[in-house]
Amino acid sequence: MDFFKIGLLEFIDISLVALLIYQIYRLVKGTVAINIFIGISSIYIIWKIVSALNFHLLSEILGQFIGVGVFILAVIFQQELRKFLVILGKGNILKNKNFFKVNFATKEENMLKTEEISKACYNMSKSKTGAIIIISKNDNLKPFIDSGVKINSNLSSPLLESIFYKNSPLHDGAIIIKNNKIVSVRCVLPVTNSTDFPGHLGMRHRAAVGITEQNDSIAVIVSEERGDITYVKDGVMFKNRTKKQLEDFLNRIFNKK
Repeated sequence: MDFFKIGLLEFIDISLVALLIYQIYRLVKGTVAINIFIGISSIYIIWKIVSALNFHLLSEILGQFIGVGVFILAVIFQQELRKFLVILGKGNILKNKNFFKVNFATKEENMLKTEEISKACYNMSKSKTGAIIIISKNDNLKPFIDSGVKINSNLSSPLLESIFYKNSPLHDGAIIIKNNKIVSVRCVLPVTNSTDFPGHLGMRHRAAVGITEQNDSIAVIVSEERGDITYVKDGVMFKNRTKKQLEDFLNRIFNKK
């Protein structure tokens, strides 16, 4: 079992490969192709294990998947690969302070300011101000963030209300919140194609269902017609929520103790 004998060189080799995989993961995180990347990476790891254990037939079958997988990755990740090669060509990798950065934020720093969100939604509900708020959980939602106007402002109830005020130039589209920051406004979201979607609901609700079907984010909508508060998780809508129900729900999702 020489495969399990790890010396200093093998440890360095494994560490560098792990770092490379981590950085590639960061590069593609938030894209719709992230699950394909994880799946092919898992197959590759299993392939190396069965090869080391001399399972010849299974190793040959998995090897064929890897050969096709590399081509699939090149097609799906062409934009990300282009971005990586541009950075590499300019020699900016070592200059990029965020490239080797690992997030060690404390639990308190990661606590979502749920009261600010629920208060803003309650106030907008009373004034029947339409709003759609997307809160990032693990997926970084980069494609949707890039579709809007980046502001990267601290999360607060007055700011949320002012953005969605009907005469504000930024009120159209969605707000995306990440790490207690309003990172982008006027964001364009995908809409659900479900045939069971209620016909009386508008585009905000359809977009909220669509975005949460694709990733683990949470969506909160305030209806402009009725002033109802709705939150959406995994494409499932919870309608006519109160301020306390919204805050309790967000605390369960983001502020687990």
